[in-house]
Amino acid sequence: MAGHEGFVEADNAEAIITRIEHKSRKIESLLKQYKPVEALKTALEGSPPKTRDERCKSANWIVVHRAIMAIKDVDGMFSSLDPEYYDILMKYLYKGLSTGDRPTCDQCLRIHEKLTEKAGLGCILRSLSDTVNTV
Repeated sequence: MAGHEGFVEADNAEAIITRIEHKSRKIESLLKQYKPVEALKTALEGSPPKTRDERCKSANWIVVHRAIMAIKDVDGMFSSLDPEYYDILMKYLYKGLSTGDRPTCDQCLRIHEKLTEKAGLGCILRSLSDTVNTV
């Protein structure tokens, strides 16, 4: 991992997993309070983890997936979601579509349609062309 400034070594993966677990507990608490947009924001903060360790990426995907699936009002979500989250959300939507899971794909497509309307095609291009910050 030398030469990839900003990425952590595999021996720090446990620390990243611990942060993701903490984030997961916070998200569950927000979802119990019926705050799905806040849960999504929390899930997207610090994402993707600055590591190439697949365990970390997988753990973070589970957290983001949980928050994405809790969104019921997609239009309302965008009235509360800051534009700074759009590109990373798009990356996770493509990750969700790649699973092939029907409910996940349906939800990701609903959000993708509204996100593209809101953020434009540039959001798609940025998420697909960024090969450093993979999810």
